[in-house]
This record gives sequence, C-alpha cells and structure tokens, in this order.
Amino acid sequence: MNILVVDDHPLYRSGVAYTLQNAGMDVHVVECAALDTAFQRLDDGLQADLVILDLQMPGYSGLDSVRSMRSRRPEVPVLVLSGNEDPAVVRECIDLGAFGFVPKSAPSEQFHAALTLVLSGGVYLPPTSLSVATPASRAQQDAWGRLGAQLTGRQRQVLMGIVQGKPNKVIARDLGLSDTTVKSHVAHILDALVVSNRTEAVYALARAGISIRDLESSPPPVH
Repeated sequence: MNILVVDDHPLYRSGVAYTLQNAGMDVHVVECAALDTAFQRLDDGLQADLVILDLQMPGYSGLDSVRSMRSRRPEVPVLVLSGNEDPAVVRECIDLGAFGFVPKSAPSEQFHAALTLVLSGGVYLPPTSLSVATPASRAQQDAWGRLGAQLTGRQRQVLMGIVQGKPNKVIARDLGLSDTTVKSHVAHILDALVVSNRTEAVYALARAGISIRDLESSPPPVH
C-alpha cells in the first residue's frame, strides 16, 4: 500500500510517516514537501492508495490544495490534516470530496481511527465537527440502519461517487450512465438517508459509521 504524505513542515511530515510505518500495516510512505512535487510523483506513475494532505501548502491559499488534488487526481482518496479545526472548514473539505479531516492537535489514536476508516472506504470527521451538526432524528437513524438493503448495486456505486465529491456528470461518465439516470439515483440515495443534499449524505455516513465496503457487503434487496 502506497501512502503519499504532503506537508511542508519536515518534522510534522516525518512524524506522520513514522506513525504510518509503525501502525502495523504493510505501507510504503512517500513524503513530499510541496504539492507540485506530489503531482509530479503521481504523473510519473506513483500509484497512491491514499494522500494525506496538509491544508495549508506553499503556493496555495484557503482550500486550493484540496481543490487541486481532487481535480487532478479524483480517484485517489484524500485525508486532510490541518491546524484549523473550524467546523465550517471541515465541511468545506468534505464538500470538495475529501474522505476525512484530522486536526493536527488530535491524539495518535484519533489519527489511527481516521486512517483505518478512510482506507476501508469510510469518511472520517472529527468529533467536534459532528457534535455541532443537527442531531440525527430517529427516522434518520432507522434509515441508516437499513441503508444496505435500500440501495441497489448501481446506487452504491453512485454513492461512492458522492463520497468522492464527484459531480453527477463525472459519475455518469465513470459508470457509463446518462446524467438523468445518475440524478435519479442521487435522489433515491438522499431519500434513503433522509437528507436533503450531498454533503448531508456524507455526514450521515460518517455519523452512522457506515463505509462503502459495508454497503458493498450488504445483500441486495429482495424483490
């Protein structure tokens, strides 16, 4: 498994790499001090299973580092690390398709939990981010428990695209479907999760502790 760590602070970057190499997993860690260097490694053929990305990178402002990575390499999951713990920033990162967000102040156990969940196809959000969201209703909790049986295999593929932050047109292209068909699948997914938009859907999965692999392993509904 190849994990690309992109952070311009040498000590922190080395600390993340050390933690990864001692996490009990078979990983090969590639360190990059600049985002453009990371893009070059990927363009040269590096097959990354995960990118761990510092939010603030030289030459990029705001969330541009996440935007650039998601735009250029949408197939690679991104786990954001940041000293900024503002829930609004967390939500924006998820809006852009990040698979998770870990504050740099988080203990190592939280980092391990995030890493495990993201690599299994889930979305990790810090507890502080989840706690400020509107409490889940009983109807939502019940719906999340039945989700695997409510979605077809194709809808689970569309849900993965939603989690990755892909727009409908990209999901349609990747799956060989029409835009109209994807839009219909998205509407069904939102209904199944009892949410009103795509970002709420991602938060719902995170709060319910549901990963895409959980959905893939669920038996299809019986008609």
